[in-house]
Amino acid sequence: MHLRRSSTLMFHAALLCCAACAHGQGVAYPSKPIRFVVPQTPSGQVDTVARTVALHLSERLGQPLIVENRAGANGVIGTDAVAKAPPDGHTLLMSAQSAIVFNAVLRKSLPYDPLLDFSSITMLFETPYYLVVHPSVPARTVLELLALARTQPGKLNYATVGTGSGQHFYMEIFKGSTKTNFVHVPYKGSSQAGTDLLTGQVQVMLQGSGFTLPQARSGKIRALASTGSQRTQGMPDLPTVMEAGVPGYSASTWYGLVGPARLPRPIIDRLNREVGEILRLPAVHDKFASMDIVLSPGTPEALAERVRNEIPI
Repeated sequence: MHLRRSSTLMFHAALLCCAACAHGQGVAYPSKPIRFVVPQTPSGQVDTVARTVALHLSERLGQPLIVENRAGANGVIGTDAVAKAPPDGHTLLMSAQSAIVFNAVLRKSLPYDPLLDFSSITMLFETPYYLVVHPSVPARTVLELLALARTQPGKLNYATVGTGSGQHFYMEIFKGSTKTNFVHVPYKGSSQAGTDLLTGQVQVMLQGSGFTLPQARSGKIRALASTGSQRTQGMPDLPTVMEAGVPGYSASTWYGLVGPARLPRPIIDRLNREVGEILRLPAVHDKFASMDIVLSPGTPEALAERVRNEIPI
């Protein structure tokens, strides 16, 4: 009698488990609009890539992707919002190298753990900078700029979008590599920094192609070199910083797609597959190649490993 009752209880328990499993498998993803957080202001290359991916991904997933620009504190505000979101795939982050890596290196504390609080989905793209100056600066090459900086230490200013940004990080490496002294002038965003460069309030900057190409072609700024390991498609006749006389210097910033920690693997795999296919579309590839954006989708593990390798433990 006891055996029969135990068997009956086990049978009902098994039915309940199967029902629960079936219910869990039957939940469609996505089941509502997706927040796509971009921790920068709504302008420039990064925002363009985000909105392009969002448009295509929305069509594939059958739900709207709402791009939410949450700038501030070098990406900390937007990045932290995603770290604290439910891990259900309905909140995603355009993860910036500066917010994940540079903040971990330069700041004493962060409201999130860059290694533990996110689920890597895929790398999105990498892009170099251009080393640019205001036309009033009497330098037409990198070596001429370095000579000028050495004869006038502390007299030349360089602008960035904020302390801890990629521009700040890589310009400080440039200063160390060349033993020069440029004064850092941090801004709260790209708009005012770019405006002050155009008016000559600051003299030097590392800038992306979205700003550099039209302004350099119109003569409002002068591009001295690109910072990647190879020349850019946007300005193929311009040397790299290495070619221009600074051996070993190379600087490119990257962006990836991540979600909150503990994101279910099926959701990660679905997003990785869909975004990878979007970035490999010829029309998407050609659009961004002309902007010096190198689309580089990969595995979740590859993005996670890159973050681990760039953050000193």
